[in-house]
Amino acid sequence: MRCLVCKIPTDNISKYCNKHNSVEALFRPANLISSNDFEGTSPSVFVGRFGYPNISVGILSPPERREDAWLYDSPSFWAENSFEVKRIVGLRSSLLNSKFQSTVKQKNNKLLDMAKEISMSNKPVDVDISLDKLPKASNQSLNDITMPFGTSALLRKFTLESNPKIPIKVEKAVSDTDLKATEAMFNLYESGINEHSITGLLSVGNLGIKNSRKLVPTRWAITATQDSLGKQLIKQVKDFQTGNYEIYFGNYLGNYFLILSFPSSWSYELFEAYIPANYNGAELSFTTDHEFYEGRKSYAENCAGGYYAARLSVLEHLQTIKRQNSVLCLRFITEEYTMPLGVWVMQNACRNSLRNKQAEFSSKEEVVDFAFRFALKQLKINIYQFLRKSQILASNNSQKRLSSYF
Repeated sequence: MRCLVCKIPTDNISKYCNKHNSVEALFRPANLISSNDFEGTSPSVFVGRFGYPNISVGILSPPERREDAWLYDSPSFWAENSFEVKRIVGLRSSLLNSKFQSTVKQKNNKLLDMAKEISMSNKPVDVDISLDKLPKASNQSLNDITMPFGTSALLRKFTLESNPKIPIKVEKAVSDTDLKATEAMFNLYESGINEHSITGLLSVGNLGIKNSRKLVPTRWAITATQDSLGKQLIKQVKDFQTGNYEIYFGNYLGNYFLILSFPSSWSYELFEAYIPANYNGAELSFTTDHEFYEGRKSYAENCAGGYYAARLSVLEHLQTIKRQNSVLCLRFITEEYTMPLGVWVMQNACRNSLRNKQAEFSSKEEVVDFAFRFALKQLKINIYQFLRKSQILASNNSQKRLSSYF
């Protein structure tokens, strides 16, 4: 298995490798309630995947009414305002997951209907919640796709104590039961609804053709949304003229991206590697996936959800500058990233990087040469081991030039 933070293989039977065995200690559910009944403000809903197709639906909320409850579920805002790991952990660990059971195709469920309304609202909704039992502090099951939250407890009943604020565009998409989910998602995206909100709508079965609607576990819905939006953007990008030879570099929460962009037909490749604090120049373990102009026919098993998150950021950038390029992304994870917080971190790290163009060049040889020297200076890494494995560079006949670094 692989460590959720550094992605390196480990034989440790625990969830984390030895270098990150303190991750669980960082995430301690806060604000445990003293009564089965409480008033909260819910910014979002979480759909579990265990037991599929019989799964849990959770109402996430701090165990008190809060005007700033939106801040507990705002990954783009966190990234734009440089929130650090500790602050994000503090917010997410304060969320109580009040959950009930449902089947993926369940109909006529009042609890589920109210959960759907919460997912449609662009503002958190006040809720009154009654639990079967008091929640107990427990270690959170962390992963690199979904955002973490605090402790969970079985829900007995809940009511909405404020009216959900539902945007007209969302209401139209949800009420259109003849529109495919993929089309509904992209319509919402183009109208300005962010992919995080669209994921919430998809996960609770609010989108798609009437008889095809069903619950989608949040973990799956995140990747499904990013993949679907990405495929639609690819269609647009393929109509643009090719751009320039460029290099970008940036980071967020210890996730560094070095991005090489070539004026060629659309293709995309991602490498991910963890840099230990005591790195001595040895070759790094890495994962990689890629796609050429025709696209992928199978799931990106190696890089998993991160592949689609970074691809969406790349495509958003190309759509903004109205150019079509072949893009090679190198992601380096450092020990600054002390615990997995979800794939949104990678997406925003990639976005940050694409805002920081380092230089333009006149040839792919110049791009490769600059990237090689830049990585040595900034990260103390010899990136030849990645460049020589790159399918994009191989397809651009760059291997002869790369051999000079061997």
